[in-house]
Amino acid sequence: MTDDWRPTATIETLRERARMLAEVRDFFAERGVLEVETPVLGHGGSTDLHLASLSAQATTPAGRERLWLQTSPEFHMKRLLAAGSGPIFQLARSFRDGEVGGRHNLEFTLLEWYRPGFSLDELIEETTALVRTVLGRELGDEAVPLLRRRYRELFRDFLAIDPFTAPLGELRRLAAEKGGLAMDEAPRDDCLDLLISLVIEPQLGREGIEVVVDYPASQAALARRHRDPEDGQWVASRFELYLAGLELANGYDELTDAAEQAARFDEDNAARRAAGLPEVDIDRRLVAALAHGMPEGSGVALGIDRLLQLALGKASVAEVMAFATPRC
Repeated sequence: MTDDWRPTATIETLRERARMLAEVRDFFAERGVLEVETPVLGHGGSTDLHLASLSAQATTPAGRERLWLQTSPEFHMKRLLAAGSGPIFQLARSFRDGEVGGRHNLEFTLLEWYRPGFSLDELIEETTALVRTVLGRELGDEAVPLLRRRYRELFRDFLAIDPFTAPLGELRRLAAEKGGLAMDEAPRDDCLDLLISLVIEPQLGREGIEVVVDYPASQAALARRHRDPEDGQWVASRFELYLAGLELANGYDELTDAAEQAARFDEDNAARRAAGLPEVDIDRRLVAALAHGMPEGSGVALGIDRLLQLALGKASVAEVMAFATPRC
């Protein structure tokens, strides 16, 4: 008889988790942000080349269909925004295949919220305020700084290269050196992702809450793009927030152009085909919602399990979940 039936978190940890989730709900209640619930299953999945969506065959009124377990509640929540919901948040169960480790689990909790009318800077301030609220005792000093760094600046400081202008061959050589992997055929973004994850990310958020902005335009996903004032190159209007070497949040100045979004979905699936990955069904209802009219604004997804891991000083996210993979 084994004891693998036991939870991966202690009961005391689960009590702390409940207390902190209540703090999150209070944070948004005070700001008049509506809590919503949206489906875990959808007719479209994430086409992102670097995400692996899980799907299931289900019997629906239309017959046997493939439905997708959501990698985040983003698509459904944007449909609510287009329907006139106003500011909304959700503590959502989300799923990503193959992601198991100290900072990942196949099933996890995302805190996602959307602020119509908010600029990206305003959302950065609100995200930082939430992190300070939940980690108040752990951060200690309320004056812990908010540091803002540009993506290009980080590569120049830590790797002495410009990620936008360095030759692909140089990026491949450097990525192979740092990662110990063959990178001879790797595309540019794969090289950049490996370098930032291995060399740069572990150093971020060591002196305060650190926000990275102006990612490559190719990494915009569902965000708008803007011109880099340095040399006019297109960059993504998004941010990531780090603390203690851990990425906690990813925010966008949200794309509202239906035609552009549909084109990006198609481009993603083309990239998936080229990489030998299966295509993912496109969420046509999201495109229709954008065509109807989604208000301009910003949105962010924050990994609740990682935030609680930091707050409670745990070695892995499994220790703040009742039953983490593979003990589910």
